[in-house]
Amino acid sequence: MSLDKNISLVSLGCAKNLVDSEILIGGLKKEGFNLVSNTDKADVIIVNTCGFLDTAREESVDTILDCASLKTNSNLKKLLVMGCFSERYGSDLVKEMPEVDKFFGTNDHNMVLSYLTGKDFKKDDPDYYRSILTPKHYAYLKIAEGCDNVCSFCSIPAMRGLQMSNTLETNLVEAQRLADNDVKELLIIAQDSTSYGSDLKPKSSLHELLDLLDKINNIEWIRLHYAHPSHLHKEVIKRFSYLEKLIPYIDMPTQHGSDKILRNMKRGLNSSGIKKKIDFLRKANKEISIRTSIIVGFPGETDKEFKELCDFVQEVRFDRLGVFQYSEEEGTHGAKVYDDDVPKPVKQERFETIMMLQQKINYEKNINRLGSVEKILIDIVDEKEGWSLGRSYRDAPEIDNYVKIDQALKSGRIYDVRIKEAFEYDVLGVVEK
Repeated sequence: MSLDKNISLVSLGCAKNLVDSEILIGGLKKEGFNLVSNTDKADVIIVNTCGFLDTAREESVDTILDCASLKTNSNLKKLLVMGCFSERYGSDLVKEMPEVDKFFGTNDHNMVLSYLTGKDFKKDDPDYYRSILTPKHYAYLKIAEGCDNVCSFCSIPAMRGLQMSNTLETNLVEAQRLADNDVKELLIIAQDSTSYGSDLKPKSSLHELLDLLDKINNIEWIRLHYAHPSHLHKEVIKRFSYLEKLIPYIDMPTQHGSDKILRNMKRGLNSSGIKKKIDFLRKANKEISIRTSIIVGFPGETDKEFKELCDFVQEVRFDRLGVFQYSEEEGTHGAKVYDDDVPKPVKQERFETIMMLQQKINYEKNINRLGSVEKILIDIVDEKEGWSLGRSYRDAPEIDNYVKIDQALKSGRIYDVRIKEAFEYDVLGVVEK
């Protein structure tokens, strides 16, 4: 295939998938391909799929079929599919989707490049070519791949394999490269960031990595995602009290608040143990913002267990919270052992109940911010309309809330902003002169 072909890459799913897409795009650019955002103008489309939940799988299928339809009415000559969905169901998809020219797994960047160029690439070659897709002032640092946990609802280990931590040196080199390219906010991600380094020889740890990242020049915020409560070490918690760049924010999926459900989920800690970790975090830094995700409708969740979950959410008062409805995942312990016995309408009702409960908590917390002056990192600016959207340390991009400012500011800069109005999720502020 000649190198003057136009390629469009469609990236679905989580931030970890986004980093995979960024690595591949960097490799494609290095090899002279022309990246186009409009799939209608592409000679080759690559879809990086997500297969974590049934809704994500449906989105992947729909996207693949939409792209395949372009073969009849556009320039499209090749359709390639990679990622978690492809990794897990590739052999079945080959039969069911003949429109796709080639399927690849989650870490097959080198094979995609080889397929398109006819050259041989080592597995880690594209890692040196990463081209970020986020706004230039923030980027994700994926410190490990895969997961060793055995959560009964999760199929990630089946799709991404067991944990493989990047070395300290590899992570530091990548972080410094991002800093040298004007990245101000570094978002640390892994399937379980708190298990980082346990598989390395010699072993390392998340707190050791955080100590080193804190010394990198030009990075202003370091944000920690996907901390498993069972593996959240006291040394990591302590870092929230004194590291300069580690902002007081942690994304810590708790998944439930009922001891019975947590046990059946194989989460390692009961509700009391989770609350102790949260207490330690809040003692280390009273300003810390704790984001969590929970699952409603897990098998065996009766009204009693759901009430325990609601009581848990009400007592802890998370700063940010996301809710998923249980989806039975083929091959998981949960699918083998438990019947998916909570009806979909009940799952939906419980989803809405938790969301309304959290909305009330969000609003009360936002009311308490009125009059305060906060550091706000600007993400989006509308010069024509004269407004900007930014985030405080409490908010990660894409998943959390915004601060709106009725003034066109500069994207990527941090401003002192006084909070003037509060709503259920977002707040309105003005720049301090």
